[in-house]
Amino acid sequence: MERKLTCIICPRGCQLTVKFDSEGKISEINGGACKRGPAYAEDECTHPKRTVTSTVRVSGGGLIAVKTSSAIPKELVFDCMREINKAIAKKDVTIGDVIIKNVLDTGSDIVASGEVVK
Repeated sequence: MERKLTCIICPRGCQLTVKFDSEGKISEINGGACKRGPAYAEDECTHPKRTVTSTVRVSGGGLIAVKTSSAIPKELVFDCMREINKAIAKKDVTIGDVIIKNVLDTGSDIVASGEVVK
């Protein structure tokens, strides 16, 4: 079996091919212009992660853009969104402020990434 991926680590978008043995383990990774491509392909095939972006309500009105400080396991994205949807940021929130510390024990924080929009 094989899986074709487009690397998203940099703007090049290298095409990668991941081959699996009969037990479903990675046996070979081809393609990519740098060593980051094969590492991305291995992670994507064994334990995919995603950066989550969204908005949080601000006390007193408005919304602020937020994101995870690092990628979290893909299977936790919907649970992360539930936590984000429950959150309310302080009215004096600014870019870089932590809204939720260590969301879902992932080691990643939910941080403000924009200005408050009313």
